Amino acid sequence: MKLSHMHGYIAALLQVIFFILFCIFARYHPDADARQHPLPQNATKTETQMVKYKSDDVWAHTKSYPMFQDVQVMIFAGIGFLMTYLKRYGFSAVGLNFMVAALSVQWAILVNGFFHLKYGTIFIDLTSLLGAEFTAATVLISFGVLLGKTTPTQLIIMTIIEVPLFVVNEIIGRTYFGAVDMGDSMFVHTFAAYYGLALSLMLYRPDASTKKEGSSYVSDIFAMIGTLFLWVYWPSFNGAAAPGDDQHRAIINTYISLIACCFSCFALSSLIHKDKKFDMVHVQNSTLAGGVAVGTVADLMIHPWGALLIGILGGTISVLGYTYVSPFLASRFRIHDSCGVHNLHGMPGILAGIIGCVAAALATEATYGPSLYEIFPARAPPEGSPDLERLQQLLPDLQAGSGRTAASQAGSQIITLGITIVISIAGGLVTGLILRLKPFAALKTDELYEDSKYWVLEENEEEEEYEEVRLKSIVNIPMDTSAENGTSK
Repeated sequence: MKLSHMHGYIAALLQVIFFILFCIFARYHPDADARQHPLPQNATKTETQMVKYKSDDVWAHTKSYPMFQDVQVMIFAGIGFLMTYLKRYGFSAVGLNFMVAALSVQWAILVNGFFHLKYGTIFIDLTSLLGAEFTAATVLISFGVLLGKTTPTQLIIMTIIEVPLFVVNEIIGRTYFGAVDMGDSMFVHTFAAYYGLALSLMLYRPDASTKKEGSSYVSDIFAMIGTLFLWVYWPSFNGAAAPGDDQHRAIINTYISLIACCFSCFALSSLIHKDKKFDMVHVQNSTLAGGVAVGTVADLMIHPWGALLIGILGGTISVLGYTYVSPFLASRFRIHDSCGVHNLHGMPGILAGIIGCVAAALATEATYGPSLYEIFPARAPPEGSPDLERLQQLLPDLQAGSGRTAASQAGSQIITLGITIVISIAGGLVTGLILRLKPFAALKTDELYEDSKYWVLEENEEEEEYEEVRLKSIVNIPMDTSAENGTSK
């Protein structure tokens, strides 16, 4: 049996492996551990050491849970339904999205945990679950580039490879370069888009464009359900990890960017069409680009007019991308992008990274107050500095930084964007080489964008039986010869 038909066996094996790893390494975070409230006298050494990780607010999770749920809706419903535009791939769009998301979250908890082990233990709380959700979003965005062209086995392998690459890239950017990206426009959207595009290049096939790739009136309406879920909940995606007034700004900035993007997309979609009509592809996708474009600076002091401008730019780039860039990439570079991920996530993600560089260069204490050094931790004064002592009187929890200048922070932002693109493309090319191996057998032309190879389609079987009976009945109906005999009814 080919590995392309062994996805059930591979999934079962992975689930067993995850179970063993969770048994060995995963534990509740001290905030969720009953033995920590209060700590018993017979506590183990590890439990005693974990006291320092406890939060003073035992109800802190209730504040973040609503936004966590919003992100859940985006991942499992929003992205899944957005991809149902293919008229014969609805089961796979929603179903495989569900499967890949569940795999990604488990794998991300473990991979993130291994990079942040505390006393040999992976501690799980809402923050770690939220981080796993963001990782799952990355994989699902990459899936959008390949929608309808891969087997479940290939998607599982892609997920296993992409998650560690994503985590490594994020650690490099945040830890070693001190980059700030609250809405993960660089780390999630840009990485996912160019990883997927590189994969698509390696898996290129001349028969990728077929009649089945199109949508129908009904499938486009279903896809709009996904669009609306994503649009409504995007402020939570950009602001879920932000604290205090930063989160408040992230919600405001994201919402303003989204509404400007939406209206601008409708205007431009009509203007560039020869008959001045709206294009549903733009409405389903480009209206979301404002959420991506503002992500990196969502929590920064960009002002409402700045958020509005970013939304307009994001929507404009996305609509033009669907109209001109996607056909160009397909015809000249052999990059077939099923969902136009480059237009919704790739180019707006790069725009977000550039805007983040500019915002970092302009950030001053006069604009942000002492919170500047919380938003840009690397800019905090070094240990022993009089400025650090002054700031710690206002912000007792402020940690020493490297005293980075605004220009240096801006440089780190743009370098991180470049590294993200390089790692994602390199990772996608290598993954593509692996998925091209014969054991993973590509789909045949008539199997592209088609549910029937991997799904039980009972309704279709019933329709075929009904059609067969109907045709037989038509054949058996006696022909009316009255006209030939010169008579009328």
